[in-house]
Amino acid sequence: MSVRRFVGANSRDVMRQVREILGDDALILANRRIDEGVEILAMADEALTSVEATPAPVVPLPEPVREPDPLQAMSERLLQEMQDMRALLASQQSTHSVRPAPSAAGIYEQLRELLSSVGFSAELSDEVLAGLPESLKTLDAKSDLPLAWLRQQLTERLSVLHDEASFFDQTGIVALVGPTGVGKTTTTAKLAARFVMRHGTRPVALVTTDSFRIGAHEQLRIYARLLDTPMYALDAEQPVDDLLNRLQGKQWVMIDTVGMSQRDQRVIEQIAHLQGGHSSVRLVLLLNAASQPETLEEVVLRYRQAARAAGAELNDCIITKQDEAGRLAPVLDIVIRHGMRVLFSSHGQQVPEDMSVAVPEMLINQALETQASVTGHATLAAPISMPRWSRDVLGQGRRLSSLLIRLRRRVAGFAALEAAWDIGALPGGLQDVQLSELLAKPLPAKSIAWAARRNERGCDWAMPDIGIDGQGAWLALPGLQHRQPAGWQARLEAQHEKTGASTHLLPVLPALDTLQWLTDQQLTWVSLVAPTQRVSFHGERSTLRWLFNESTLNHHVNVRFRGQAMQLWTAYAEVHGDAGDKLIAWYGEVRDPENAKVVTRRYWLTPAQQGVEALPLLVTQLQSEGLAALTKRAWQQLKESDSGDLSAEVRLLMASGVAAVVGHLDIADDEAALALRTDLLSLLGTRRKRRDTAMLDALVYAFMARDAIRQLGSISREVGV
Repeated sequence: MSVRRFVGANSRDVMRQVREILGDDALILANRRIDEGVEILAMADEALTSVEATPAPVVPLPEPVREPDPLQAMSERLLQEMQDMRALLASQQSTHSVRPAPSAAGIYEQLRELLSSVGFSAELSDEVLAGLPESLKTLDAKSDLPLAWLRQQLTERLSVLHDEASFFDQTGIVALVGPTGVGKTTTTAKLAARFVMRHGTRPVALVTTDSFRIGAHEQLRIYARLLDTPMYALDAEQPVDDLLNRLQGKQWVMIDTVGMSQRDQRVIEQIAHLQGGHSSVRLVLLLNAASQPETLEEVVLRYRQAARAAGAELNDCIITKQDEAGRLAPVLDIVIRHGMRVLFSSHGQQVPEDMSVAVPEMLINQALETQASVTGHATLAAPISMPRWSRDVLGQGRRLSSLLIRLRRRVAGFAALEAAWDIGALPGGLQDVQLSELLAKPLPAKSIAWAARRNERGCDWAMPDIGIDGQGAWLALPGLQHRQPAGWQARLEAQHEKTGASTHLLPVLPALDTLQWLTDQQLTWVSLVAPTQRVSFHGERSTLRWLFNESTLNHHVNVRFRGQAMQLWTAYAEVHGDAGDKLIAWYGEVRDPENAKVVTRRYWLTPAQQGVEALPLLVTQLQSEGLAALTKRAWQQLKESDSGDLSAEVRLLMASGVAAVVGHLDIADDEAALALRTDLLSLLGTRRKRRDTAMLDALVYAFMARDAIRQLGSISREVGV
C-alpha cells in the first residue's frame, strides 16, 4: 500500500517533501508533533486506487515475533477508513455537491466561517474553498497551512497595479468616476501630486466637470494652485475635445467628474460625453470601502454597464476611505468577483501621503484580520434580480477572468498566446496576415529548447521550439519550425538575433562548425546524443554506452517526466570530442521513486567549461519532452471543435502554447503555481491520475469558454441587449 513517513522541521517543510515525492494528490493519513519537528504518514493517490481495484487475498499470517509498530497499526486503520470514505464519496458524486466530505468538514468549515465573519460573500467563499486540497483537509485544526493557503488563494485572485510607474508614465487623459462623496476630488489631487513629483508641473493639467456641487471648482483650484498646475472647467455635456486647443503641450490630464448616484440615468450620458470625442479617455472607478456591500455591488454593475453602453471599458478602480471602513473584505470581494484591477488604496485626506499602490498581500491580510461586528453576515443581497442560471454564467465568467488574469501575470507571453487564439476566431483569409504580424514580434528568451527536426509520429507537423525565460519558465508563444531558415547554424543565428537567447538545448549534436560558432559567440549549449556516440576517454575511443556501462549513479534530483514525479540519477565524465575539444559526457537514468525502476535512459554532451552547472539544463531539456504529447492532445481537441476555418499554423501555435503553459505549471513547485494548478483542475470537476493532461483539458476549455462568452456578448450587442 506504500504508506510513507515524512519528517520535517515544520508543517510547510514536511508538506513540501510530500508534494515532491508523492505529488499534489497525495493522501495524508496522519500527522503529529515529534521531537524532530512534524511527522506525516502519506501515500500516493494511485496506491489507494490500486488497493480498491484489486482486493488483497486473505493469507494466514504467522505469529508476530515482536511488538507491532503503533504507527503502522494507525496507518492501516486510517487506510481502511479512507477506503470506506472513498466508496461513500463515489456513491454521492452524481449530486455535484460543493460541500466537503465529513472528515474534511473541520478545516473547510473553519475557513468558511472565517470568510463569512470578515465579510466575504458566500459566492466567492464557495468558489475559493472548492479548490481546498485534500492534503490540507486532514490537517490538525491548529495547523497554519490552511490559513496560509487561503491567503494565497485570495491574493492570487486580487488583480492590482504592480508598478506605479506604468500608470504615471502612460500619457493621456484619465477620468475618475463614481458616486457623490466617494472622494474623487481629493483623489484627483493625490494622483496629480504624484505625477508632478515624477515628471514636474509642465505636462499636467486638471479638469473638473462638477458644476453642481457648491465650491467644487474652488476645492480643485486650491489643489491646482498648490501644485502649480492649470485647472480647466468643462461643462458636463461638453466632450473633452472642446478643451484640446487649451490643453496643447499637456501630456497627462486628470478629469474630476460629477458625482452621480449609480441609479441616476445621467451616468450613461456622462460617460458617453467623456468618450464621445476623438480623444481616448481612461476611466477609473472609485469605490468607497466604507459603503455597504449591496451599494458597492450596484455601483460596479451600473457604472460598468454605462461604460459598455458608451463603447468603453471600465476595469480599473481605486479604493477610497479605507481608514473609515470597519471591514475591507466586502469591497475586495466585489473587486475580485467582477475581475477589476485595484490601482491604489486611499486612507486619509492628506495629499499625496494618504494613498499607496495596492499591495494584494497587505489588503488580504487586513481583510482577514478584521472580524465582523455582526456574526454570520456573509450573503450579499443582490440589488438587481437575476435568475439563478444567469448568476451561474456570470460566476463562471468571473472565475475564468480571474484565472486568465493570473496566468497573464505568471506566464511570460500568455497575452501573446491569447492573441493567437483571437486570430483563430477571424475569417480564414485574415488569419495568415495577422499571424505573421504576431510572430514578427518575438518574445525575449534566455534559453530555447529545440525540438527534433521531423514530424511528430502520426502527425503532419513538427513540434515547435519552446523559449524559456530567465526564471526557467516556458514561454507561452513557441516558435514554428517551418518559419525558420534551413540548417542548424542558420536557425541558431536567427534566434540569437531575434530573441537574444544565450542558451540552447539541442536534440542532436550539430556539426563541428556549428559547435565552433557557438563557442565563438560565447553561447551555452547542451546536446542530447545517442548511446552510440563515440568520444575519447583517456586516449581511447569508445561509445557512451560502454563508457558508462558499469558506472555508479550516486546523485539524483527530483523531476517531472511526462506528467509523473520521477528522479533523475546521473553520472558524468570528462571526455574529448572529434575535434579534440574538451567535453563532459553525461549519463542519466529516470527512475520511479516508489520502486527504483528505470523508466528511461538519456545521454548528453556539454562543454567542459560548464562543469556540473549544466545539470539544471539537462533537467529542463528532459522535462520538455512531455510537451509534444500535450501538444498532440490539444491539437486533436482543437481539430475536433473547429469548423474547418482554422489555419493549421494557428492551430499548432494555439496547441503548443497551451502545452507550454501547462508544462510550466506542472513542474513549478511554488505556492502560486500550486494555486493555479488547483484552480485549473477544479474547472472541469473531474479527477484524473495525470495532472498535466487534466490541466491541459481545463486550459483548452477555459480558452473555448472565453471565446464563447465573447461571442455571446457580441450577439447580445447585435440584438440590442
